[in-house]
Amino acid sequence: MKIPALLAAALLGTAAALVPLAPSTAAAPCAPAWSSSAIYTGGTTASQSGHNYTAKWWTQNESPATHSGQWDVWADNGTCGGTTDPEEPQPPTGGKMASSPYLYPGWGNPPAPGTVMNATGIKAFTIAFVLANGCNPVWDGESGLTGGVHESTINAIKAAGGSIVPSIGGWSGNKLGPNCATAEALAGAYQRVIDAFGLKAIDIDIENSDEFENTVVQDRILGALKIVKQWNPNVKTILTFGTTPSGPNYYGTRLVQQAKALGANIDIFTQMPFDFGGGADMYASTVNASEGLKNLLKSTFGWTDAQAYNHLGISGMNGLSDQQELTTPQTWSRIRDYATSKGLARFTFWSVNRDRPCPGGGVRSDCSGIAQADWEFTKISAGF
Repeated sequence: MKIPALLAAALLGTAAALVPLAPSTAAAPCAPAWSSSAIYTGGTTASQSGHNYTAKWWTQNESPATHSGQWDVWADNGTCGGTTDPEEPQPPTGGKMASSPYLYPGWGNPPAPGTVMNATGIKAFTIAFVLANGCNPVWDGESGLTGGVHESTINAIKAAGGSIVPSIGGWSGNKLGPNCATAEALAGAYQRVIDAFGLKAIDIDIENSDEFENTVVQDRILGALKIVKQWNPNVKTILTFGTTPSGPNYYGTRLVQQAKALGANIDIFTQMPFDFGGGADMYASTVNASEGLKNLLKSTFGWTDAQAYNHLGISGMNGLSDQQELTTPQTWSRIRDYATSKGLARFTFWSVNRDRPCPGGGVRSDCSGIAQADWEFTKISAGF
């Protein structure tokens, strides 16, 4: 090892004075490069021309280099050097969430949330559905995110001490994934939902040929969720998608593998084990589908059984499914016990609107089609 000159002089007994080394002035790493097409919200960062900047409020196509004055949108954080590594995101956290059955305001004779919460002990709901007006998020049947029945429902849940997760997408309707041209724009749309309600989790219900079976849109959604996680490290990101009785189909397998390949940092992968054309034994089919997803998560991410279960969710359908598959309260209790025993991260069902008896009523929006007690599936779910 070569001895530094000053240290050598001291060792040789010279009279040379040792000058203390100045503290390091290495520049901070550069944030991801600013993009003119990306949407930035207050507190998000970007870099341009060797400087880091923080957005003070929502902005798009306003260059930090020319919009960072005292009264402008960007704050200049000083010089930066190097880049952050987008291929090495922090590992997803997974972790158990409170059961949050779907509640659909404005559809299927929606019950008052407080009534259901008091009767069942449930503390969280998944609110359906966030759709699109262009690349702007709007609640289904409404012109925006606030001022309508969805917001009043959310406020009632919060007033009763509960929390919500938005379901973004679904089977039908005009969705954000195909309508936002880039991952950055789509991330901005998701961020507006997060900001509107101070969310701790978002659920992307990716279905049908326009999103789930569209590989370009699949990758756009994964890219957007990666950005959302960078902007909001403490917000859980959830993907919900269909399945076969034995686990993910081609598109579900691709979704999981692309999440790994793109570094999307997804916290929870939730399957919908119903409407898969062959669920005579809904307990066995749900368990087999979940075990199939667990094995895919293990092989894709190198996780243990426990780690894979901790990133896995079940989203069932109470009573009669669209394809007349039957899940009774007793079966749902067994499925809940399986999910609890394995340490699954998420447990939900479609829907609270249907969690009422109407034996022989068929598949309806306001009841389950079977004999049951009011809110029986919700009460079972609260025990997760």
